[in-house]
Amino acid sequence: MNDNTTTRVKIGEVRLSYCHLFTPEAISDGGDKKYSVALLIPKSNTALVGAVKEAVKAAFMSGVASKFGGKQPAPGTWKNPLRDGDAERPDDETYAGCYFINATSKTKPGIVKIVKMNGEKKLVEVTDEDEVYSGCYGVVSVNFFPFNNAGNKGVAAGLNNVLKTKDGDYLGGRSSAQSEFGDDLDQYGNEDDEEVF
Repeated sequence: MNDNTTTRVKIGEVRLSYCHLFTPEAISDGGDKKYSVALLIPKSNTALVGAVKEAVKAAFMSGVASKFGGKQPAPGTWKNPLRDGDAERPDDETYAGCYFINATSKTKPGIVKIVKMNGEKKLVEVTDEDEVYSGCYGVVSVNFFPFNNAGNKGVAAGLNNVLKTKDGDYLGGRSSAQSEFGDDLDQYGNEDDEEVF
């Protein structure tokens, strides 16, 4: 039996990569379209890494009876969702010093941020696709579950909800207009600039 209280984890605050949170995409031609995001977890955050490992272990053990035919797959023969960025992506400095998890869902995740309204913090839905992007930071709720598809065994991460916590540098070469033009205010500004009150 799968106990969601031990396989469900809020992972954060982490950097988001490969964000496909508003429109589902297929990983391969003809594959199922899914919402997805990669979560970059610093190896230095040992408490979070430990919590993720415990949730993965709980999902794995539930799979022994429900998916793996009563036998534990040998180490290295099953897919672990917690992957080593240094080992698997040695040429990508974004993944250096991090573990990563690819979380997916067939249904759209809830995407929220915290705003202050009348002096109180509230959660509001994020509808602007440009606001949650590869490179920003957030807390992501995932549920780990075992799978066995035609002998392909392991544990996967189901994507639940996303809380954007702060901006970060865009990944993939894109930069923000503020970072590119912030130093050019004096060079290009003139006396006829529009005043905003």
